[in-house]
Amino acid sequence: MAAANHYELLQIAPDASQQELRQAFRRLSKRYHPDTTDLPAEQAEEAFRHLQQAYLTLSDPERRRVYDVSLRPVAQPLQPLRVPVVKPVPVRRALSGGEWFALLLLGVAVVFSLVLGVGLAWARGTELLREPSWWPGSEQTAQTLPSTAPDVVSAAPPGAAVQPSAAGA
Repeated sequence: MAAANHYELLQIAPDASQQELRQAFRRLSKRYHPDTTDLPAEQAEEAFRHLQQAYLTLSDPERRRVYDVSLRPVAQPLQPLRVPVVKPVPVRRALSGGEWFALLLLGVAVVFSLVLGVGLAWARGTELLREPSWWPGSEQTAQTLPSTAPDVVSAAPPGAAVQPSAAGA
């Protein structure tokens, strides 16, 4: 009495109506009921219990729907479609008039900044190129730069030795 599913147990088609289901159950229950069968008692009880369970499951429309869904083979998840990724070919194009104008303005701004910076430094009389104090071979000592501004007057008399402040000690 081993059946793969309830439909085979009741010997009906999966699309059988409620009336066909009831008739199949009555026919088979007479054969497997422990009081009316010539099978051993334990085997008859087990077969009748399986028969009842199958009938209860298939007679309820909701249970039958759930059971039918459980019988369907589980679909394998679809393999993702492997599409080769095509890298776009870089396209070189000519610069537009507006882009050329913007580049020209940037160039003019850089040249103007350099001319302005060097011109102001030259006008103020500062050295344009000075070696740093840490540069090797530089024998530079700390010297005060001559002041070209007339409003800056030294507090020390000319030629007097200047001592460092106490804050630096």
